[in-house]
Amino acid sequence: MKNIMAQNRIQEIKATIEGKLKRHYGRTLHNASDEEMFQTVALSIRDMILEQWVKGNEEINARGRKKLCYLSVEFLMGRALVNNMINLGVLDDYKAVLAEIGYPFEKLEEQENEAALGSGGLGRLAACFLDSLSTLNLPVTGYGIRYEYGMFCQRIVDGEQTEVPDDWMCKGDVWEIERREEQVEVRFEGMAEELWTEEGLTVVHKNFQKVTAVPYDMIVTGYGSQLPATLRLWRAEYPAGFDFHAFNKGDFVYMVQQKEIAESISKVLYPKDDHIGGRMLRLRQYYFLASATMQSIVREHKKLYGDVRTLPEKIVIQINDIHPALAIPELMRILLDDEGMGWDEAYDITSRVFNYTNHTVMHEALESWPAQLFKSMLPRIYAIISEINERFQQQLLKRFPDDRDKISHMAVIAYDEIRMAHMCLVVCAAVNGVSQLHGRILKTRTFRDFYVMFPKKFTAITNGITPRRWLVSANPGLCELIAGHIGSRFIRDYRELERLKPLADDRRFLKDFALVKQRNKQRLADYMFKKKGIALNVDSIFDVQAKRLHEYKRQLLKVLHILHLYNRFTGDECFALPRPVTFLFAAKASPVYWRAKDIINLIHAVASLIEANPRTRDCMKVVFLENYNVSLAELLIPAADISEQISTAGCEASGTGNMKFMLNGAVTLGTMDGANVEIFEKVGQDNIFIFGALAEEIARMERDNSYNPKGLFDGNADIRNAVSRLMDGSLAGGSDRFHDLYQSLLYGCFDRADKYFVLHDFDAYRAMYENVLNAYTDANAWMRKAAFNTACAGYFSVDRTIEEYNRTLWGLDAI
Repeated sequence: MKNIMAQNRIQEIKATIEGKLKRHYGRTLHNASDEEMFQTVALSIRDMILEQWVKGNEEINARGRKKLCYLSVEFLMGRALVNNMINLGVLDDYKAVLAEIGYPFEKLEEQENEAALGSGGLGRLAACFLDSLSTLNLPVTGYGIRYEYGMFCQRIVDGEQTEVPDDWMCKGDVWEIERREEQVEVRFEGMAEELWTEEGLTVVHKNFQKVTAVPYDMIVTGYGSQLPATLRLWRAEYPAGFDFHAFNKGDFVYMVQQKEIAESISKVLYPKDDHIGGRMLRLRQYYFLASATMQSIVREHKKLYGDVRTLPEKIVIQINDIHPALAIPELMRILLDDEGMGWDEAYDITSRVFNYTNHTVMHEALESWPAQLFKSMLPRIYAIISEINERFQQQLLKRFPDDRDKISHMAVIAYDEIRMAHMCLVVCAAVNGVSQLHGRILKTRTFRDFYVMFPKKFTAITNGITPRRWLVSANPGLCELIAGHIGSRFIRDYRELERLKPLADDRRFLKDFALVKQRNKQRLADYMFKKKGIALNVDSIFDVQAKRLHEYKRQLLKVLHILHLYNRFTGDECFALPRPVTFLFAAKASPVYWRAKDIINLIHAVASLIEANPRTRDCMKVVFLENYNVSLAELLIPAADISEQISTAGCEASGTGNMKFMLNGAVTLGTMDGANVEIFEKVGQDNIFIFGALAEEIARMERDNSYNPKGLFDGNADIRNAVSRLMDGSLAGGSDRFHDLYQSLLYGCFDRADKYFVLHDFDAYRAMYENVLNAYTDANAWMRKAAFNTACAGYFSVDRTIEEYNRTLWGLDAI
């Protein structure tokens, strides 16, 4: 009976595909192009999702359920086709259909462009949130910008990163739905004029520049969901219509300029901001997202409920990092100017609907804007923030009447800059860190004064990842092995993975686990040879550091250690590694972050150095994976043996890459930073390799200014020999190519020497790495560590994260 039902489903899907090919493209299964096949299959999947979406949202609206609005400048979604098939439970059916018609399923996957709507962990977390919220049947709409080119496509030319446009929408996006009838108008510049009448204060915005925000909805389905999530992305357009006045004046250039300015807003994620034009464009982007989103939210709320005063009962808004913070004064503007509320009532509503998630303790990422730039571009928003600041300073004066320095330190506007994080801390109902360590640092260091003033606002909710993407989709072999032993409930219930723990002592299970890992290494090796012509030794240890390129993430520490190993080989004829090692790096550097780009060049120079030496080329290999994205991560992470999580303690808020590697059976080599602390607590000291200074030690050395990297260089031959390679001419590019990196480690360049304590932790890293290599020689013991990591990874499911958010902050009801 089951076989008959399955065969009926397969025939129905086949008929659907054939029908769509005929109706949409005038093709048959025998003459359709690869792109037409992809579009047709994707449309058939989209139809299923939309049916669920319509039904689920009708129920939510009919019951008047509270909704989450999730604001983020990044949503790194990855390819959607296979993930949607998994979540709908139809993957096997579609594979069977394509097998029957003789079309390779892998070719279908390759046709899909990856949506370039993010650059790293922040955007990937936002994508995982939407997946989990839908899986848990909680109502949510994500709001972002529909970037035409996204971040950039990374190309490596002679070891240097170059950036080229990522035209991910060149073939259109089958998953999106244009909602032009719901467009809104966003206003920039001009002047805000206050008019007092018998009815009170009226603010009139005059001589402004208009930009049209057009929404595109992407439907995101969770695993077995009854309620797909909505991702609303805004595209910036020049207002429709022809400017006869400008045309008749002959001002053609002005018309073109205004169109370019308007539409540049949604061109690129994170435009270069090392010049005033780039800074202005970023501010335009952030306000464009905030204004379009808040107008849309208020309009929809009034349509459903009429009274805008019920917003806090029906809406909760989560700001994902600081970029969307302008939504706060924008809601105030709408309530004050459009809805006619008084200040106190508008502020009460605003302060009850917003929460703020902080993702960094790095000062430069907390975002401040020059007051004059802000005032000229957003005059009304500037006036509202000024009033928020004035009222907050009155509170501070009452609490700290004799401490002007503290008042200036905590103010929203001070020293001619607007501090967006401070505005969030003042107004939002809750402020959360993204790991337990990060939450403590926010309270004791980064925002200590605000925590003293508002202790009930602060909380910490550890990040998570979705097992649907990072296990079921990325590692089907491991997923099948786990399901064969404990069933498939773990896909939806993260607690089920705990049942794997006893199997970590089962030799047969460990043998199968090792076989899955070896196949994943071969899969990555096949990809690298096919795409790049690079041969990987699948019998070597795959040591992986894959994350955004930043000095605090300390790719430089890893490279210096590789140079140290090289020095051992060339200086000691008896030196040998227990097993060959392949060092795999994957990272993008910001286009304006020159030191990060120098580190990428250094990685390639070290790779060439090792490859050129007969003693090292068979024992070590350094490979940089170009243009790291979600699809490449889905190949790389399951293949990893060692997960490098070596950031300076106290700098990484959480990390989610560490969780993805852990779930896929890689063993962490890391510092006690971010979520590494909690991974250590879950797996125990026997199943993780921890080294380096603790966050408290780093903070003490920073406070006392007691760290002397030059002293370490002079007194430690291993450090001196590795660092000296940067200047001795042995690396491609000559003795001056890495002068800045050398200087930054020993003497500082515009800041403290070795700001991220690379040399301080070098010796501890070197010693711990020897332990890692020795541990790997016992294959059975290593696989036990790997399997135990997978068994303990359930806690780091994003479903647990969402449950905590909902219980402590949101109060949503599932359908």
